[in-house]
Amino acid sequence: METMLTDAQWARIAPLLPGRPGTSGGRGRDNRQFVEAVLWLARNGARWRALPQERGNWHTTYTRFQRWAASGVWQRVFDAVQDEAALHTLLVDSTTVRVHQHASGARKKTDPQALGRSRGGLTCKLHVAADARGRPVRCRLSAGHRHDAPQALPLLEGLAPAYLVAALAGRGTCAVIPPRRKRRHPRAYDAARYAQRHLVERLFSRLKQFRRVATRYDKLDRHFLAFIHLAATVLWLRDC
Repeated sequence: METMLTDAQWARIAPLLPGRPGTSGGRGRDNRQFVEAVLWLARNGARWRALPQERGNWHTTYTRFQRWAASGVWQRVFDAVQDEAALHTLLVDSTTVRVHQHASGARKKTDPQALGRSRGGLTCKLHVAADARGRPVRCRLSAGHRHDAPQALPLLEGLAPAYLVAALAGRGTCAVIPPRRKRRHPRAYDAARYAQRHLVERLFSRLKQFRRVATRYDKLDRHFLAFIHLAATVLWLRDC
């Protein structure tokens, strides 16, 4: 059976997962099979029931995925693999994700749903802070019709970059923002650093190679973010 993670990549994340030796609960003998199954779904954008039988029972996999998402396992793994982040410069941007009709309709009491309607229909926004090498550092969701600005400060919480390539200034950070062309007295900006903005655009392209990131099929934010964190983890493992 084809795997999406090499043995070296799996060795990096295996100690971060529940069920490892010395912890309570199951022994996690099938942790790799489970993670590979979720990765297969993330890459192919398939329904849970379409999971190939050789990759495990779809319902057991779904239940375990839910449990790990609720306990924050996927985000903790994503945070843990960022061992050499180039945080002197951060790039902040967002991309719009089309929402499948089956992703709407969750009960409000269950969990937040960052969904909004615009000209493009039902959409969701993925906000990302990337490091100087174009690797994801933080991820947040908002409704598709919401403005980007309110999400910028939460993305940067706890981080202190020297340069920020985004439409935001303050916090002792030098904002690298080109002025409008029609401005009478255009302000100076670091054009060389702003050219790095292509890195975050490339990052969105790489994330959306995972079809369950390119299109939102999940009703709950925490489930959609879990797929995003898993895809972002894979990008870190490939780049390190």
